[in-house]
Amino acid sequence: MGVSTPGPRVAAPAVVADVRYAARDLWSVPSLLSLARIPLAACFPLVVHEPWWALGVVALSGLTDLADGWWARHFHQTTPTGAVLDGLTDKIFVLVVALTLYATDKLAPIELVLLGVRDLGELLTGLVIVARGDARALHEEQRANWLGKATTALQMLAVLVALFGWSWRLHVAILTGAIGLATAVVYARRAL
Repeated sequence: MGVSTPGPRVAAPAVVADVRYAARDLWSVPSLLSLARIPLAACFPLVVHEPWWALGVVALSGLTDLADGWWARHFHQTTPTGAVLDGLTDKIFVLVVALTLYATDKLAPIELVLLGVRDLGELLTGLVIVARGDARALHEEQRANWLGKATTALQMLAVLVALFGWSWRLHVAILTGAIGLATAVVYARRAL
């Protein structure tokens, strides 16, 4: 019998998760609640000089964020489309609020950067995932954990402090940046 030599090694095909994004999911109650954050973001610059009104817009946005997740889980309407949409509308709202606070001198440049540490980290992670074409990782990266929720809560506290001009806003921004960095690292490790 002859000795067979192994042929060239062929890499096993990549396992791609069955993650399906569907336009019809945009019309679900959770998605509509997420989408409500877009007009709320558009309203924020109009009321930024009225702290109580601005706080109301931020609070309403927070309520839509809580409600979309609760509804999706409670009524079994969680979808990959909804998860991406929720994260995207969160980022749009936070970006508009942060840039508005910066443009109106309610946030210093360093405070703006510190508030966005988690989001910048998520953006970088998302770009790596998209470049790799890994749909499973993109879906995985979208799931929040307690660190992500803590970062969001601190971002909202920082907005409150900035709106009312309280002197300890840099301290809140530093804490938000630190927790945001930890969150970005956890999200990246989980997704990559």
